[in-house]
Amino acid sequence: MSGQSLLVPGELSPTRSVPGNIRRPEYVGKPAPTPYTGPEIQDSDTLERMRIAGRIAAQAMEEAAKHISPGVTTDELDRVAHDFMIDHGAYPSTLGYRGYPKSLCSSVNEVICHGIPDSTVLRDGDIVNLDVTAYINGVHGDNNATYLCGDVDEESRLLVERTRESLARAIKAVRPGRQINVIGRVIESYAKRFGYGVVRDFTGHGINSSFHSGLIIPHYDSPHATTVMQPGMTFTIEPMLTLGTHEYDMWEDGWTVVTKDRKRTAQFEHTLVVTETGAEILTLP
Repeated sequence: MSGQSLLVPGELSPTRSVPGNIRRPEYVGKPAPTPYTGPEIQDSDTLERMRIAGRIAAQAMEEAAKHISPGVTTDELDRVAHDFMIDHGAYPSTLGYRGYPKSLCSSVNEVICHGIPDSTVLRDGDIVNLDVTAYINGVHGDNNATYLCGDVDEESRLLVERTRESLARAIKAVRPGRQINVIGRVIESYAKRFGYGVVRDFTGHGINSSFHSGLIIPHYDSPHATTVMQPGMTFTIEPMLTLGTHEYDMWEDGWTVVTKDRKRTAQFEHTLVVTETGAEILTLP
């Protein structure tokens, strides 16, 4: 594995502004969102709006990823994604969610998820996950992917490639009538082939007009995930695989989650809707 030094917190830039004409999610300016009490199954109008939100989120992530290279700060990646979403009339869902200060999550190397963009400078050989969610027309679209920065070692490249494949396999397992736990079963069985850890305490989630609806999508074979998938159900799948343990520590910022053994980790995510025959990906650029 790469011999890079471990990540340390950088300095935060001032909060980016959002024009007043862009609709905010209800939780902005509040300590927590109002609990969601609506349906997990969405109607055709909601799904069409989610396709728009998902497409903007995917395009914003793609645009930010073009700037990944040694010497670029994670804050600069946040600026690019923020500006893209604003230019397309969308609100960056993470900005102000439970006090989160930025418009995307940038999780580098040993950071499992929720890394806060700051003055951290990307180095040759890093891997960096970008997690972007857009809110527009009253709904969210959420996706993430892990990218290579410069010349990345083989072990890390394989981890990224296989994590992407684990998501693809999980999406293929989505079928109406199946229990949610088939998703985690597929991911965990694939990850075990390579001796990877599968993060358990951070999961996929229901998503619609709510950023996190309360529906939980584990990425391991959980006996409790017995909810049956039905057409119109919308949720994310976002496996986090590690080169070592699935256990974690959290930084003092209350957001940044790192592997307990500080080994590298990768993640990929799409927002999906269950169809009559499988799944449709709503976060396509």
